[in-house]
This record gives sequence, structure tokens and C-alpha cells, in this order.
Amino acid sequence: MTASGNSQPVAVVTGASSGIGEATAKTLAALGFHVVCVARRQDRIAALAAEIGGTAIVADVTDGAAVEALADGLTRVDVLVNNAGGAKGTQTVADADLDDWRWMWETNVLGTLRVTRALLPKLIASGNGLIVTVTSIAAFEVYDGGAGYTSAKHAQAALHQTLRGELLGLPVRLTEIAPGMVETEFSVVRFGGDQDRADALYRGMTPLVAADVAEVIGFVASRPPHVNLDQIVIRPRDQATATRKFTRPESD
Repeated sequence: MTASGNSQPVAVVTGASSGIGEATAKTLAALGFHVVCVARRQDRIAALAAEIGGTAIVADVTDGAAVEALADGLTRVDVLVNNAGGAKGTQTVADADLDDWRWMWETNVLGTLRVTRALLPKLIASGNGLIVTVTSIAAFEVYDGGAGYTSAKHAQAALHQTLRGELLGLPVRLTEIAPGMVETEFSVVRFGGDQDRADALYRGMTPLVAADVAEVIGFVASRPPHVNLDQIVIRPRDQATATRKFTRPESD
């Protein structure tokens, strides 16, 4: 399968069915990329691909065979956005749910590894490849109840930063995007589908939205080949750290 014509650059976005991934797909399409929307939810990425003139590929980044099929089906890749990931649970280390930890490590760390390794030859062959890995401020901060997620994001960042050195001299740029609080489906998934608990997390403050992060990724992708934006931290004005935020009192 060829994802685009010979002259149009191709961007692959994982986790494209919602949130930052969906917004990034739209942003890159507006910049002239043919966007390959990758996610597990076929209906969502099919609708997105139709909207932006892209290609929808159903693949789970934790499935090695699906990732290899994704790579085999593409003739060109100029940009890879490793966005698939997420958190589950808020248990302490003493009460850690090993299934939740496995899911977080499989998705955030090994998922990023699988997709990056599979697409790397095509990114190099493009002559101006770009790998954007969406980590989190959890990649360099820790907080009570967050060890499973923060450890996975620390590892994901270490993978990405190691690759930056290993690819030195090759035509591939690497950018880590580390967002703070972004109001997407992220917290709903983390809290096991509890929408009220997720909403309470952002009450009294103004969080980032997916488009805020996507716009920055678009800026990164539009820089000239010699410019590498190594790491970009994006937080809402109301957030200082993972555990410090400003909350406005609710009006009567």
C-alpha cells in the first residue's frame, strides 16, 4: 500500500483515534502531510482519515505482528509521532496492580520501541525524517500513586533520548514533547471510565487542550532540516508541577 503520491510527505500518527493524536493528525494534514492514522478503534480513525484525506490503519502498538504489517504497507515515512500511550490506576507501589503496570509499560515503552524500530529504515531513507515522541512531565517528575505511569514515561523518554545519540549523523531529527495537564480521554481511562472523577481533576483551572499540543508538534515538523528541537515541555499556566496547580474558587 502506498500512503500518498511520490511528492507528498507522509506522517504516521499513533493513538490517532482521539485527543492529542487526533488533533495532531489534523494539524499535520493542514501542513501538507498525508497522514496515516493508526489506532485500535477502526470507526474513529476511518472517519478522521476521510475528513483529512489520510489513510486509516487499525493496529495495536502492543501487537508486534500488527506493527510489522503497518511498516510493510508503507512505502514512505517522513514523520512519526509516537503518541499512543496512557495511564491506568492510581495505586501506591505497595498496592500496585501488576496488570495495570504491564499495560502501561507495553503501551508507552514497548509500543514506542516497536513502532520506531519498524519505521526507522523508512524515516532514514526519507532524507529528512522526524520522530516526535509524546511523553509527559511524568517523564521527569514523580508523585504518590503514579509510579506505574511515571516509571513507564521515564523509560519512554530514556528510549527516545538514547536514540537521539544513536542516530547522530543520520538525517533524522528527534523531538520529545512533554505535556502537563491536557483535558482529553486520558484521565477517564486512568480512572477506569469514571467521568466525574476525571472532570473534578480540571475543575477550577484551565488545562491544555489537545490542539495546544498538536500546534507545537506542527511547528516542530515545519522546522528546517538542520533545526532539532530536542525537548519541549508544555504546561497550562495554572500548573507548575505534576502536583502543584492553581485552582480558582467556584462561583456561587
